[in-house]
Amino acid sequence: MPTLEHNALVEMFREHPELAPRFLATLLHVEVPPHAAVAVVESSLDQLIPVEFRADLVLELRGATGMLVLAIVVEVQRDVDPDKKFSWPTYVTVVRARKRCGTVVLVVAPDAGVAAWAAENIDLGLGLGNVAPLVLGPAVVPEITDPADAEKETELAVLSAVAHGNGPNGLTVVQAALVALGRLDQEHAMVYFQLIWNGLREPMRQALEALVMERQIEGEATFPQFVQRLIDRGMREGELKGMREGKRDTLLRLLARAGIGLTENESARIQACTDVATLDRWIDNVLGAKTATEVLS
Repeated sequence: MPTLEHNALVEMFREHPELAPRFLATLLHVEVPPHAAVAVVESSLDQLIPVEFRADLVLELRGATGMLVLAIVVEVQRDVDPDKKFSWPTYVTVVRARKRCGTVVLVVAPDAGVAAWAAENIDLGLGLGNVAPLVLGPAVVPEITDPADAEKETELAVLSAVAHGNGPNGLTVVQAALVALGRLDQEHAMVYFQLIWNGLREPMRQALEALVMERQIEGEATFPQFVQRLIDRGMREGELKGMREGKRDTLLRLLARAGIGLTENESARIQACTDVATLDRWIDNVLGAKTATEVLS
């Protein structure tokens, strides 16, 4: 099932189809044919290919006279999937046959390992033909650390944060992208923020939370307000989660000391409890209790 991260990246190229040929030219150094318009046309592909071979997005590039000059199949790839080595050539051959124009596959792969796998040539048989996916991954997406540059290229800054957010310069890259989100409407900005946030590992999340808190204390509003609110909420939820886990541990230790055993269902009930007041009551119940039933009443 497609994830939020997958869908957010697909929608980025759906709403800004001009990004695909621009990135092909500027980041992958591909000679893109001169064109006057770029349009999303994946619906026509849906009619040609069985459901198991649905591409994420298909774009048409047309010249000034309206003639098709190139088709780009855009695929967002978050994980290694061997089946794609069979479906990507299908996209190329079907679109090329239908539209009578050159066709390429552009794979957006924020993870370095997935990007390296996706970039491998696909041998069509006996070494007599191949499909070479063009891959937009960490190796070609630049680290955008200047907020001014990020504001000029917001979508590229978001891709940069997703690709490099956990790297040595990750905090600076993410900070630049989040500042740039302030120029977008809140709906799109929140989707991009969630895309970036979901890709961050815990150490980088904590570093970002600390930076936001520091800026708030100093009265420097460098991030959009909704970013500060969402991170604040995440910090509060993290504190509450830690409190729950601490109380569960306390309860289990007290039960062990009292020699009170737990059935599998009783243990699962304790682990599933998210109400702090209930956990406190159970802790109090341990004193003088003989059975788990008395504790969990």
